Amino acid sequence: MSTPQDILQSVFGYESFRAPQGEIIQTVIDGGDALVLMPTGGGKSLCYQIPALVRPGCGVVISPLIALMQDQVSALRQLGVRASFLNSTLDAATTREVEEQLQAGQLDLLYIAPERLTQERCLNLLERASISLFAIDEAHCVSQWGHDFRADYLQLSLLHQRFPDIPRIALTATADARTRQEITDRLDLGDAQKFTAGFDRPNIRYRIALKHNPRQQLLAFLRQEHPGDAGIVYCMSRNKTEEVSHWLGQQGIDALPYHAGLPAATRASHQARFLREEGIIIVATIAFGMGIDKPDVRFVAHLDMPKTVESYYQETGRAGRDGQAADAWMIYGLQDVIKLRQMMASSAGSEEHKRAEQHRLNAMLGLCEITSCRRQALLNYFDEALPEPCGNCDTCLEPVNTWDGTEAARMALSAVYRTGQRFGVNHLIEVLRGSDNDKIHQFDHHLLPTYGIGKQLDNNQWRSVFRQLVARAYLSVDLERFGALRLEEKCRGLLRGEDDIQLRRDPVKTRSGKQQTRTPLAADIDVALWEALRDCRRQLAEEQGVPPYVIFHDRTLQEMCTSLPRDPAQLGSITGVGERKLDKYGAQFLQVIREHAGVAQ
Repeated sequence: MSTPQDILQSVFGYESFRAPQGEIIQTVIDGGDALVLMPTGGGKSLCYQIPALVRPGCGVVISPLIALMQDQVSALRQLGVRASFLNSTLDAATTREVEEQLQAGQLDLLYIAPERLTQERCLNLLERASISLFAIDEAHCVSQWGHDFRADYLQLSLLHQRFPDIPRIALTATADARTRQEITDRLDLGDAQKFTAGFDRPNIRYRIALKHNPRQQLLAFLRQEHPGDAGIVYCMSRNKTEEVSHWLGQQGIDALPYHAGLPAATRASHQARFLREEGIIIVATIAFGMGIDKPDVRFVAHLDMPKTVESYYQETGRAGRDGQAADAWMIYGLQDVIKLRQMMASSAGSEEHKRAEQHRLNAMLGLCEITSCRRQALLNYFDEALPEPCGNCDTCLEPVNTWDGTEAARMALSAVYRTGQRFGVNHLIEVLRGSDNDKIHQFDHHLLPTYGIGKQLDNNQWRSVFRQLVARAYLSVDLERFGALRLEEKCRGLLRGEDDIQLRRDPVKTRSGKQQTRTPLAADIDVALWEALRDCRRQLAEEQGVPPYVIFHDRTLQEMCTSLPRDPAQLGSITGVGERKLDKYGAQFLQVIREHAGVAQ
């Protein structure tokens, strides 16, 4: 029997495990259950793939995304792993063939959608087969508190009941304490070992700014910093994804929409193009991304604020899976908060669920408004400490300018109180700035002590004050009164003169200077060789109908550029070049390197 280390090197082409991969793998090999929290791009799949290759029988992977199973299986087959899948895309004959391979012990890994797994016919099939392990991917889907709730996952505790002697490993990239507990309870993993890898993704630069002209802000970001790069743009609504992708296309940018309302064939086509072509941008709702294994996504942009820190972390984590520099860029406004709170108020969830979601939204808004290191705040949310500021987020690179907003905040809170907590931001600003209009006179607000006392601040400055007071829970938004602001208990100290408050000073306009474009190529890499290797990879990928990264990751090609291997032994020592890929592709890539060396000489 091969050891995990042997398989890591010979099959996957890596020299060593990342912590705590080795410990997780050994736990499962020994027959133990495991609950794994590991950041996107942290190597979760190896934690069940290697045990499935070591233990006798076939590893069964429960995956929520039918559209991605084909690519996952294709990638494994490239490595010489006997992998297949069972889902509704297969015809009856192909389904029977896969089932016969399972029964005959001819599969190492089998991917199954949860909807199929819970059917009695499928369970009977598995009971007749030799199963090495069950891997429950995207395990946060079992949680009603998670943002990707999937009802079929709720039945997966049956694995422990029907197959008590087969080890189970549940994996997710994000889960706060409450979600982790629900995963444990619903999957009956009380005795499982818990593994939590560090959540920090230091290669991702976090940047959050205010909306003022969203499309132009996005266009400037794409043109100045990511021309020709693959990326994801997230929007709150389906209509907006289609509008933005169409508009980007008019600007000469290759963008495709993706949301659950599109025909299945269209979604599959757009996803396949994103995975297999270079430089494609997907404009999507949160329906897109879970399980995406594209390593060279150089940015994730949000045109609307996500509703939870978990959503934000998971979505931004789809950038830079190859470890190279990537951007998490977001713009937001108070209107985002109002829309999200309206969505929560109209949901069918319990009051407890709504309160929990409200708490999570407040945490997300707090991350947006924070004036200290964003990475420290983000990691702290997941109970992980970062001793020093990261130096790679906007608040570290361009420290926030703050001002003493105590007096302005008191004026704002007083205006809310004296107008009866019945009006939204626009009317409150008109009161503070002494506007003379029909609505002011209709409610006699020109007679209030707060009328006209805030003329020293303009409309945008007052919007900033109100936004930050909402973000810090001094005010809340009354959704039943169409966005009216209400006082919260926290504001008493400010109104009484017992507390003061520092507010961030919003920039009057965005900087006109271009951001420096960051490229994933190191300075010592020969660009001509890099492009030649990519052309070779692209041709092989097109011939086999797989994404280019399934052949080799960018990181592997870059290492070829720097080490310039001249023979199979040297090429085989490069990260990501396992024995199967060396045999299959080594000659082609070595030929490219030799030809380039001949030209260079």
